[in-house]
Amino acid sequence: MAIVNRGFVGRRDRMADRLPPGQYSTLDFPVLSAEPTPVLPLDSWRLTIQSSDHRAHSLRWRDFLALPHRDITTDIHCVTRWSKFDTRWRGVAFDDLLAVLPWPPDAYVMAHCYGGYTTNVPLTDLTDGRGWLADTFDGEPLAPEHGGPVRLLVPHLYFWKSAKWVRRLRFMPHDAPGFWEERGYHIYGDPWREQRYS
Repeated sequence: MAIVNRGFVGRRDRMADRLPPGQYSTLDFPVLSAEPTPVLPLDSWRLTIQSSDHRAHSLRWRDFLALPHRDITTDIHCVTRWSKFDTRWRGVAFDDLLAVLPWPPDAYVMAHCYGGYTTNVPLTDLTDGRGWLADTFDGEPLAPEHGGPVRLLVPHLYFWKSAKWVRRLRFMPHDAPGFWEERGYHIYGDPWREQRYS
């Protein structure tokens, strides 16, 4: 007869429902990048928002800071299998960014970054409080190694979609692959469906 100690039958990890398949939780914040970390002085930083017909709207650092900022606490999940719970960010909700655009946006966004990295995201995954441009992590200005001064934050998708060092957001009528998507990563990247690779 097997002996089962009390507390082990039916016990469930209280974080298990927050951990996508194939992931493990970590207290660290690993740094992974496709290119070297750029040094971006705030007085020369620009964010350009471009329409599919090549209209452009640019924000300087002071313009970005003047946009409404919100606090976000969320879990993040990297395609390399680590997940970090309850990360604390501050940034501009994509909904607030769209409110300052002088034209209606298209259905997809390609994020272009200092250094050449790109990634694609459907607009529906950025609106309704699902996507942000983050400039603060854990109460401090976002460090360059984590994408500062500003990174895209799309926490419900694998973290390669949360592009570091964003410089341009290009709206597109149709989806197109970015840097990792062209190299075999999934076009969408849902961690709950383990959409790691195409």
